[in-house]
Amino acid sequence: MIKTVAWWAVLMAVALVVVGLQTDRQTRRTPAVAASVPEAFRSAAQLPIAAYAVAGDDHESALAEAEKLVRRRPLPAEHLRVLAQAQFLAGDVAGSSLSIQYAAQRGWRDPLAQETMLRLALEAGNTSEAARRYAALFLRRDTQDALLEELGPPVLAETGGAGRQTLIDIVGGGERWHNQFLGRGARVMPADAFVEIVGATIENGTRYECRMLEQALRGVTARDEASGVAFSAIIDDQC
Repeated sequence: MIKTVAWWAVLMAVALVVVGLQTDRQTRRTPAVAASVPEAFRSAAQLPIAAYAVAGDDHESALAEAEKLVRRRPLPAEHLRVLAQAQFLAGDVAGSSLSIQYAAQRGWRDPLAQETMLRLALEAGNTSEAARRYAALFLRRDTQDALLEELGPPVLAETGGAGRQTLIDIVGGGERWHNQFLGRGARVMPADAFVEIVGATIENGTRYECRMLEQALRGVTARDEASGVAFSAIIDDQC
């Protein structure tokens, strides 16, 4: 009898563990169930819980939940970004700045971290670093064109400057995204900066599809006629 009771107790304990773990995993698809995950089993569930707390008015509670998130899963960049937000709201500006820098170093795909680091780099006068962050945002298809249009001028303002040179190096070394660069860059970058970057990469040996160059020419010319004339000459040299 005692063995039977003990056996059923073990089964119940295992079942509770399995349910807790499965519910935690389910939060990746359904964040709304996060609050129903028992505290002991919260791993994936801690991210939406911390994010909801950050969106609320209790900043101290949000900071506690964000710190718990990073203790449990310290590697994802998104978790550090949530911690940075919570620290900022709680008044820890220095800690927030440090956390967002760590987040940006770990996760080039985290758009908010990249945007924050870009703006910090601009404030510090480091246009090369700002250009690297701009490239990271540019490569994300879900980055809004309006954001790239806003950030492009301060990053790429100087003719022959560090921002443009950094983009020349990045574009020249990224053959797999040349078509994306031509199609999107003609829309969102300052027209003269786009023309300089394309021209310099061609001089350095980059070869673009003539069809894509001609499409980009139409976009550039519609935005700035003088840049269109300069770009047309570049196309004539390659195509």
